[in-house]
Amino acid sequence: MRGSSAAVLIAASIITTAQAATTCDNLSSLSLPQTTITLAQTVAAGAFTAPEGGGRGRGRGGDPNAAFKGLPEFCRVAATIKPVADSEIKMELWLPTSGWNGKLEADGNGGWTGSITPNTLAAAVQRGYAAAMTDTGHEGGSASFAYNHPEKVIDFGYRAVHEMTVKSKALIAAYYGDGPKLSYWNGCSSGGRQGLKEAQKYPGDFNAVVAGSPAINLTGRAAQSVWIGQATHRDETAAIPPAKFAVIHAAAIDQCDALDGAKDGIIEDPTRCRFDPKVIECKSDDGPSCLTSAQVETARRIYADVVNPRTKREIFPGHEPGSELGWNTMAGAQPFGVGVDLFKYIVFNNPDWDYKTFNFDSDFAAARKADEAMDALDPDLKSFLSRGGKIIQYHGWADPQISPRSSVEYYNSVLEKLGGASKVNDSYRLFMIPGMAHCGGGEATSNFDMLSALEQWVEAKKAPDQIAASRVRDGKVDRTRPLCPYPQVARYKGSGSIDDSANFSCQRP
Repeated sequence: MRGSSAAVLIAASIITTAQAATTCDNLSSLSLPQTTITLAQTVAAGAFTAPEGGGRGRGRGGDPNAAFKGLPEFCRVAATIKPVADSEIKMELWLPTSGWNGKLEADGNGGWTGSITPNTLAAAVQRGYAAAMTDTGHEGGSASFAYNHPEKVIDFGYRAVHEMTVKSKALIAAYYGDGPKLSYWNGCSSGGRQGLKEAQKYPGDFNAVVAGSPAINLTGRAAQSVWIGQATHRDETAAIPPAKFAVIHAAAIDQCDALDGAKDGIIEDPTRCRFDPKVIECKSDDGPSCLTSAQVETARRIYADVVNPRTKREIFPGHEPGSELGWNTMAGAQPFGVGVDLFKYIVFNNPDWDYKTFNFDSDFAAARKADEAMDALDPDLKSFLSRGGKIIQYHGWADPQISPRSSVEYYNSVLEKLGGASKVNDSYRLFMIPGMAHCGGGEATSNFDMLSALEQWVEAKKAPDQIAASRVRDGKVDRTRPLCPYPQVARYKGSGSIDDSANFSCQRP
């Protein structure tokens, strides 16, 4: 049982008994199962100040809270949820006192982060949403919280988000007199994983999900961090100096940029790029603009899929050509800590575990079993989609932290499970973004509004056949481009500026 029916009954029961509380202050006395409301306070317009260590505003002039000055008045609710003895899940819900759009936006986290970021909640409130976020049951940015705490792993994996959602709907019903007419999830990285996990495990929690660069395969991504770490530090000659990442990038762009008909500094579809870093191997001595033979092998390893040495089966897809500017994430002086933490604190329960000892056969099998609560690889979205649920998933092709083909592979697994694109296209679409790094940035047109596209799909029945995107440099838009639903790509029409989206169309390759 997925738990959705039970969750609906619990939420309905909570909402039924919650109608008496109608003011912000009264919410503090609301009785919710396993929940203590620690704050229910009206915040005057423009008066919010972020707590120490919390997310800050992005204003200029030295004021860290400048971005909150434009916030309307809202009711700020904080609560602690303890569904089991070892849980301590914190959440916040911000409720506009006027102008509520009737909807809930729940927002995701990143990495192992255990925090609630006011910036994220503020952005949702400014759009008229009631906004919710959880710390996933712990504080801090590492997985050390999981050491000898298996229940906290479950909290992080899915329970904290589900509990936050059920309690948020009850609080909304109590405050406004009715629950949200629509509930949206919006997250990237770990937040993308959280959204897809919700759709898989609790299909009744949300009507629609934005899942950006999702860490759906935490075990595979962790294995890749070790794979690249072992290759980079196998001996003193193997490491690639960070300055050479740009050299490799330039060579990959030079070879594959024009494959889409527009030489624009971006590889539109890296899966068509057959780049071998050996083309920049040094002819004689090492130099700043070439790779030694050992460095060539390291680069090849970074591009290569992580595979089980015995079965030869793929564990996780490799990095794509175009991602090189971000290789310091996994090929730097130390292995990627987010990945290594999974093995230290969850799989082997040993803070002193040495990544160089990892066996990609036996150890990976143990890791997969230990990580069942967190991976979000179940392709059976039938329950979510049959309820009318919508999903927009997106991923940057130049992501150096979560290999983008992991999104493509998951999308294809859903199609296979549910009977093909014709069965899924009206509910679930994937957008692969050329040149974009992790959740944004890179050389791409990485400014876009996926939430608005999702709203149009759900509320106006306008499916996202393409999504407008732009690139901003020095504070100005210097390029626009359509983002296309996979497997379509943006094709240059053959004339006009390559910086104008009007000269591109979405086509199948």
